[in-house]
Amino acid sequence: MPVETGLSPSTRPSRPLLPRTGRPPAPGAAALSGRRTAVLTLLCFAVTAACGLQQWSAVLLGGFDLGIFHQGVAGYAHLELPISPVKSYHHEFPPSFSLLGDHFSPILAALAPLYWIWEDPRTLILGQALLLAAGVPLIRRIAVRCFTPPTDGGEAGTEDRDGDGDGHPAGDDPARLRTVRRVADLAGLVYGLGWPLLAAGRGGFHEVAFAVPLILLMLERGLARRYGTAALAAALLCLTKEDLGLLVGMYGLVLLWRGRPRGDRQGERAGDRRALAYGAGLLIGGPLASALAIVELIPGMGGKPDYYWVYGPLGPDAGTAFGNVLGDPLLLVQVATNATVKPLLLLWLFGTLLLLPLRSATTLCLLPLLAERVLSDNPNHWSIAHHYDAFLWPVLLTATLEALGRLHARGGRHRRTGYGLGLAAVAISLVSSLLLGGVSLLTPAFWRPSASNAALVRGAAQIPDGALVEADNQVVPRLVGRTDVVLVDGVPRGRDYVLIRSDTRTFPFQTSAEQAERIDLLLAHGYRQVWGEDGVVLLHRESDEPVPGARVPDDGSTPVKEIVPSDVGHNLFKG
Repeated sequence: MPVETGLSPSTRPSRPLLPRTGRPPAPGAAALSGRRTAVLTLLCFAVTAACGLQQWSAVLLGGFDLGIFHQGVAGYAHLELPISPVKSYHHEFPPSFSLLGDHFSPILAALAPLYWIWEDPRTLILGQALLLAAGVPLIRRIAVRCFTPPTDGGEAGTEDRDGDGDGHPAGDDPARLRTVRRVADLAGLVYGLGWPLLAAGRGGFHEVAFAVPLILLMLERGLARRYGTAALAAALLCLTKEDLGLLVGMYGLVLLWRGRPRGDRQGERAGDRRALAYGAGLLIGGPLASALAIVELIPGMGGKPDYYWVYGPLGPDAGTAFGNVLGDPLLLVQVATNATVKPLLLLWLFGTLLLLPLRSATTLCLLPLLAERVLSDNPNHWSIAHHYDAFLWPVLLTATLEALGRLHARGGRHRRTGYGLGLAAVAISLVSSLLLGGVSLLTPAFWRPSASNAALVRGAAQIPDGALVEADNQVVPRLVGRTDVVLVDGVPRGRDYVLIRSDTRTFPFQTSAEQAERIDLLLAHGYRQVWGEDGVVLLHRESDEPVPGARVPDDGSTPVKEIVPSDVGHNLFKG
């Protein structure tokens, strides 16, 4: 776009031409302040860490999933496979079952050095906050690229818009620098305080901690046309979770679209051959990596390739579902709308950003992950209370910035519209974050455990180190580092100590009555109550009397799937 200097094109100072390499220099570097980046990064770390530590303080983080990840990373730290008895006992996997057979996430081994310093579940909370905060510099660079005219051809971040034909950005205009700086600051703020990151922080820890910065790195390096680094980030994403290869494949499609030959006012453009080559590689390689992980690597680690198949309305397996959809494409629409909360999820994700992501091809990257959720018959996938939206957050923000950058570049009323939409999206996002977790961080009551949860901690303190324990899900993280603990669930395990609640339902029980029945069963078959407060009891096994229904997984165990309570999945904002 023309720089507003009042000079005609013929009187503008000339600039030396640089060789065309197909890779633009880092645009708008002057708009990025190291101090601002550091402050926003620290803010993101502090808020996401506080979300997790608040949940820890209130005893709201469970063995599923923080205890599982602790056992897995501790295994890596001891140079062993990531084996989690909490996971394998509850889902009846064999004792040697590796978490790599659950989700293919070998990248978690990168956290092992942190456990050499402090082997504690809270290390994962802090490690996740660090990884999420690492996305702040990346989203700021993306913002700068989207609002600074780049060197040659294509989408936002790729056109010579200063009008002098030299392929260089008009980055020396003070007004432009101020605009780009403000956009970068707001992008960093919205990202770092985004409600998806707060939800992920409140979940304790998940693989999403690695996925978020890696997705941002892939997108940012793609905008910079540093496709080799973008491909490296894509490869690491395939080692983060088995389904992320599908996102990588869709980004390959985006690169193919953006690198295609197109016409403009100066004639036919040949396109970006490197974008086409890397795009084709990602489009093929990403889905192949996912297929390899699901079909070969996960079963090779003791898992079942169909264990997480939760698409019964489409068919009993992927092949049948594909055939059913080919025969009746409307089946997808029917399944995606068979619960009211599903379309509400889509409306929330895109509506809170004023539908701006839909103006960018980058949004195509969301399709596989969104399809996984809205086509699922597991109600846990439909809520925004879990960590799943954090996988989408980098793509949503990048697409929003690309859309706003193009509006800004068009000038006039388009620029004014972009300003209004951008500020409104910032306001909506920050208000959403306040309502969905931000306010609770400033409320002391949310840092304190309920009477029942506090009793769980006191009960856990009565259990000696090294004991064999069955425990309530929410106290498992307090025991996982010093005892051999598994979840108290629907099957008695015959362990020395059982710490359980009698009047408050807890995962994985369907009702509190089931927990009370378990207590009665154990007391009638060799256990004695040695402690109890606020509905929490600690039982100790006093004899070898068999407990009816007791079972311990062995090499011949058949894995079982979780049964979701009937009251889950009716509220967009609750898990």
